[in-house]
Amino acid sequence: MTYATDLPNPPPTPSSTSNVWSRRLFRTSLAIAAALVGWTPLNFGPMTPPSSEAIAAPIDAVEGPPRVAQWIDNEIYALRQSQRRWIEINLTDQRLIAWEGDHPVYAVFVSTGTYATPTPTGVYEIYVKYPEAPMSGPGYHIPDVPYVMYYDGNYGIHGAYWHNNFGTPMSRGCTNVALDHAAWLYSWASVGTPVVVRR
Repeated sequence: MTYATDLPNPPPTPSSTSNVWSRRLFRTSLAIAAALVGWTPLNFGPMTPPSSEAIAAPIDAVEGPPRVAQWIDNEIYALRQSQRRWIEINLTDQRLIAWEGDHPVYAVFVSTGTYATPTPTGVYEIYVKYPEAPMSGPGYHIPDVPYVMYYDGNYGIHGAYWHNNFGTPMSRGCTNVALDHAAWLYSWASVGTPVVVRR
């Protein structure tokens, strides 16, 4: 059996326990707040009270833009400085633009995911292309989907022959494109072409 006096660092006395817990709660609260706004949590080191300079960053960060949106903007800036081919999908405008560096070469209305089945934002690369592939999931099965280009797991850009409401979110997360435009994109893009999905 171990007694308190046998421990190398005896537990805090009752009077100091509340101070230790309040410091832990303060540090945990700041870490949670920092995570919510996308900032790296501050490291205060051992259980010492933080200085006023240390807490200024996460409190001011609440006013700043989310880190993911800034990262996407940075990636767009880098792609525009290059000569690479890349694809931008704007979820707000329901537009897809094919770029070569800083020059737009093709723009079309598309249908991305609905509120219930959203299209995730981010920066990806086309990792596989199929001239035709079946697609299925809970409650649907669509054979022979044309001009499929997957860029993130089961998310991709493809032709849609089952509707003509381009410019309106209608998909289960993929980017639906009219058949003639999907054919052009399929021939223009290659495996490795960056795909930027943004709001």
